[in-house]
Amino acid sequence: MSQQTRRQAFEQRQRRRSLLIASTSTVIVVAAIIVLVPRAPGWERVKTSFFNRDVFVETFPGLVRAFWLDIQIFLWSMPLIFVLSLALAVARNTRSAALFPVRAFAVIYTDVFRGVPVILTIFLIGFGVPGLFDSRTWSNPLIWGTVALVLSYSAYVSEEIRAGIEGVHESQRAAARSLGMSSRQTMTTVVLPQAMRRIVPPMMNSIVSLQKDVALISLIGPVEILRRAGIDKAKFANFTPYIGAAVIFLAVTIPLTRLADHLLARERRRTGATVVS
Repeated sequence: MSQQTRRQAFEQRQRRRSLLIASTSTVIVVAAIIVLVPRAPGWERVKTSFFNRDVFVETFPGLVRAFWLDIQIFLWSMPLIFVLSLALAVARNTRSAALFPVRAFAVIYTDVFRGVPVILTIFLIGFGVPGLFDSRTWSNPLIWGTVALVLSYSAYVSEEIRAGIEGVHESQRAAARSLGMSSRQTMTTVVLPQAMRRIVPPMMNSIVSLQKDVALISLIGPVEILRRAGIDKAKFANFTPYIGAAVIFLAVTIPLTRLADHLLARERRRTGATVVS
């Protein structure tokens, strides 16, 4: 048996062992929860307040309809975030002395919006900016909530893109220059294509976070799923609608998270890194 075959057999045994241990521990934890939680003194009160079947059935369809607004906000925010993030990342990686003010602006922008919590940015922009205009047209909370999300997330995603750009070996730039390519041509045809492939897994995590943080826009007015759950909670004097909202978010975020893990594992295999089982 060759050394490679022995290694593959060893890795397969390790994966089976890890799967067995993980499955056993999961069964034990789930069984403990099922057995012990209902024995808690206040379980009946919690069950009535958070797991009321009738309230869940009545409110769940409305929560699903309200979640469509979250999806819409996400769909129009993500392209804007990517475009602005790409511009910031390229600005921070520019090597021209004449473009130093652009690079400085990108650094300041990133530091500011990474340092301010997303929820605070939404409050400041959602309530502050509309005051600059007399027309109600510009007081739409969907507009300014989206602006706040784009500004906040662009600061984070731009750093992921910048890390991907800096991860491209300097020899790639040198090879491009030796072929007579300009700095712009080198960035657009050599560096960025390689960088984009590297950053897909971390960007998936940002997409998952954005999909959840869209609900924060409800704090400035729009009736999306979180606000709908709050309205139903007040209507029924019961917290079960929040459980329904959580179920809907999980139905979306868990597949996205698994996809992110799959892409990360594939990238590790492609680059020869070790995949932890």
